Amino acid sequence: MHCGCAFASPAVSPRLPFEINVSVSKLRALPAQSPKTQIQINPSDDLFIEGSDKSPASRVSLPSHVNSITSTSNPFVKHCLKLRQSSSYRHAHGSVLVVGAIPISEVCMFQTKKQGITTEIDCLLLHEEAQIPKGLKRLSIRIVRVSSSVMKKLSGVQSTESVEAIALMRIPTSFIDLKDDEDIITTDCSKWFPSAHRVLVLDRIQDPGNLGTLIRSAMAFNWDGAFLLPGCCDPFNDKALRASRGASFQLPIVSGDWNHLKLLEHGFQMKLLAGHPATSTQKPKPVSKLSLEFAQSLAEKPLCLILGSEGHGLSEESRQVCELVSIPMAGEFESLNVSVAGGIFLFTLQPCSGF
Repeated sequence: MHCGCAFASPAVSPRLPFEINVSVSKLRALPAQSPKTQIQINPSDDLFIEGSDKSPASRVSLPSHVNSITSTSNPFVKHCLKLRQSSSYRHAHGSVLVVGAIPISEVCMFQTKKQGITTEIDCLLLHEEAQIPKGLKRLSIRIVRVSSSVMKKLSGVQSTESVEAIALMRIPTSFIDLKDDEDIITTDCSKWFPSAHRVLVLDRIQDPGNLGTLIRSAMAFNWDGAFLLPGCCDPFNDKALRASRGASFQLPIVSGDWNHLKLLEHGFQMKLLAGHPATSTQKPKPVSKLSLEFAQSLAEKPLCLILGSEGHGLSEESRQVCELVSIPMAGEFESLNVSVAGGIFLFTLQPCSGF
């Protein structure tokens, strides 16, 4: 990585194909007072659409009597598959698939300990021969048994031996998408993060494995949140969720642009640091070295740590406005994988590190 980081729908006939048209801008369920309709697509498909006649946003759910699914052609399976594969579909429905008993359990345990961040589990898809995962037995969750073929299709992994559970969850309220925020002057950035002493900023991180790992590390080292600049992949991408182990549901995440980041910078008087290789073909600019003394000098200062993609490095704006910092390396390598470098920076600059 150049950055190196271094820190370097309408009512349909049973004969018509299943289709739901959704407005991407509608992220939340309809108000409780809205008139609801319940439309059965096909008695054999066991799928209902709940929504308002006036709103294109729909929420897909199984009727209460369905407790098992064996066919990969089931419309609900197709809906869940599209949630995993399409970012716009996920956010239009406000739903996401979380694959694996461990990340599901971690999210649920977090919710029992923290207040203010709510995660709604619509249902738990459990392999037909699997036991209910520990930690979930005492929770009131709807369970639907599915066949091996359905589990394999929805999980997105070749071997499903270790995948016994998939949860259909609501995207957490701790995620804020500012792409439709047109009146930035009136935007209140104090509502984005409960605290803004340490914020990880990702600049065009497109690899979901790296993004998920960085979010997980930020959560582990007690950072206050993550800010995603344009060009980043969806933090609720299935691979990103797998890498984050559920941290995307725990760490406050804001998706915005440089105007929003500057608002955050000025609102909290934050210092902007950017991971960068000590050697670079770019125009010369002083590059500080990460050290214990450097971290201690910033212990009381609110800061944003900006990490760029491995393919393109930091954006030009990041290089211009940020103080550049590199990780000292004795070996003859120019840079590190961004998730590795990011882990070093997040650990070294974590709040109250105790060094």
